[in-house]
Amino acid sequence: MRREVIVHQDPKSPISEVFRTLRTNIQFMNTKGKLRTILVTSTLPGEGKSWVSSNLAVTFAQAGKKVVLIDADMRKGRQYSIFGVSPRPGLSNYLSGVDVNADEESSEDLANYIQETDVENLYLISAGNIPPNPSELLIAPQMVDLLEQLKELCDIIIIDGTPSQLVTDSLILTRLVDSTLIVTASKQTKKEDLKRIINNIQNVGGKIAGVVVNKMPVSAKKYEQSYYYGSTSTSKMRTQTKKSNKNGYNRASSMMNTKNTSNVNRKPAINRPNTVKTMQRPNLTKTENKPNEMPRALQNDLKVDGRDEISIEKTNDILKQINQYLDEEKKKLK
Repeated sequence: MRREVIVHQDPKSPISEVFRTLRTNIQFMNTKGKLRTILVTSTLPGEGKSWVSSNLAVTFAQAGKKVVLIDADMRKGRQYSIFGVSPRPGLSNYLSGVDVNADEESSEDLANYIQETDVENLYLISAGNIPPNPSELLIAPQMVDLLEQLKELCDIIIIDGTPSQLVTDSLILTRLVDSTLIVTASKQTKKEDLKRIINNIQNVGGKIAGVVVNKMPVSAKKYEQSYYYGSTSTSKMRTQTKKSNKNGYNRASSMMNTKNTSNVNRKPAINRPNTVKTMQRPNLTKTENKPNEMPRALQNDLKVDGRDEISIEKTNDILKQINQYLDEEKKKLK
C-alpha cells in the first residue's frame, strides 16, 4: 500500500482529520439511510480524484462500515497500485465477460472480482483491462446488476470515476449512484469548467453531494495553531514564557510565593485621581477636582512593609479611613 493512503498510514495527521470531517458530513446527509453509492469525479486529470476516493473509502472502513471501492476509470485506473492488489480481473472484465489474460472465459461469480486490501472492512474492484468502449460497458445492464449485488454485501460503495470534462463515463454513472462528489484543485480548476460539470450532472438527472477543494496551500505554522484544541494555548504559553524570561523573573512562580491572603491581592495606587474616584460616593463629585488633598499619613498607610501585598484586615482599615476622610470633606462642603 502506498503512503498516499494517509488515513491508514498516519491516522492522527491533520489531513486524516479532514477526511473524517468529510465522512461525517456525508453521514449527516444520509439521515434516512438512502445514500449507499457515491461517485467521486473531477473536472480534469490531476486534481486528486483517486486520492480523495481512496482515503474516503478507508475512512468509512475505519468507522466499521463494509466498503467496496470500485475503480470505474477503465481508461487509466490506478486504485490497484494504491492498495497494492492485482490489476485484473476487474470491472471491465466483469462487465464484458472477457479476460484477455486468462485462458478461459471470465467467470460470472462476483466474488472473483472483489479483492481484499490491507485495510479491514475495505474491498476493491480494480479497473481491469482497458476496453475499447468503456462508456458502452457502463450503460449495459450488468453495471446496474453489479451495484444491486454489492448493496446486499456491503454498507457503502465508493466509485472512482473518470474526469467529467474529458469523457462521459462519470456522467453515465451519476444516474446510477445516489450522489456525486466533485473534486477540484485550488488555483488549478477553472470556475467555468466546474459550473459546466455541475450543469451537465444536473441535466442528466444526477445529484451532487458537494465539492471538495484539494491542494489548498496551508503552512505548517497554521496547522500547528489550528489542529487540535491544545495547540493555540501552547503557543500562548510559549509567548508568555518568553516575555517573563525577558523581564528577568517568572510571573507564575512569583505569584505562588505571595502570602495566602485569599483572593484580595490588589495593588493600591498612590496619589492617583482614579483611586479616589472609584471609592467615592456617587454624590461627591467635587472631590474629583482635589485628588491630592488626601492626608499624607493616610497615603503612607497604603504601603505595607515596603511591599505591594495587603491583607484583608489592612484593606478594610484603609477603606474605613478613606470613608472617614470623605465624610469630613462632605461636611466641609456643606
